[in-house]
Amino acid sequence: MKGTQYQARIPDENGVIQYSDEENQVWADLIERQLACIQGKACDEFMAGLAALDLPRNRIPQLAEVDAVLEAATGWRTAQVPALISFERFFELLANKQFPVATFIRSREEFDYLQEPDIFHEIFGHCPLLTNPAFAHFTHTYGKLGLAASPKERVYLARLYWFTVEFGLVNTPQGRRIYGGGILSSPGETRYALSNEPEHQSMAVLDAMRTPYRIDIMQPIYYVLDGIDDLFAMAEADLMALVHQAMGLGLFEPKFPPKSQAS
Repeated sequence: MKGTQYQARIPDENGVIQYSDEENQVWADLIERQLACIQGKACDEFMAGLAALDLPRNRIPQLAEVDAVLEAATGWRTAQVPALISFERFFELLANKQFPVATFIRSREEFDYLQEPDIFHEIFGHCPLLTNPAFAHFTHTYGKLGLAASPKERVYLARLYWFTVEFGLVNTPQGRRIYGGGILSSPGETRYALSNEPEHQSMAVLDAMRTPYRIDIMQPIYYVLDGIDDLFAMAEADLMALVHQAMGLGLFEPKFPPKSQAS
């Protein structure tokens, strides 16, 4: 697993992380920009969760503030983690209804794009939908399956997570909307995902598991749910049978150039 320049911040004896004025200002600037960007693009369930969390605009929230809302809604909590954790630890946390949050925030130099998930990505991008029962159930089930899976099986599960929790779209009565946290925490991806540039495909779990992706480019393809409740039905399906089917069929051709040829 590659290294990172960031270090998670440790709480004091009262369980409070003391962030600097600059770190709080980065949060304030990020949330102001992204709140404006997602209007009319994020799904209603995400916006309802965001309203419930009532995240501070002028400082980084403490995890206990987020936990109080999540626990009351779906029984979830956050879990403070280092900047990078193993697959094993990731699945273990999700299986216990704990969403990993690295307690650092990106530097001003990486304001627009950061490969590592920071506290803004995790709290703003993912925690709002953890107030939604269907999303929470899917994420919990996913964690339990991943914890029991082999390393090869986990690679196929990871693609499903990528095309749902991170980069998922959903149809609504008002039109196509975003629910994936990887999109909703990025202004560029938020605008791009609903444009005419990428390909949109109806969600088929088997196809998503067979679709290669890269983390360092705009996504050439997004999978679209018919509704957020589809995630509940997905969690109740035999996902491991689909993993094994995907393993037998192999991957689709990538819709992007290899890294050496990418600009």
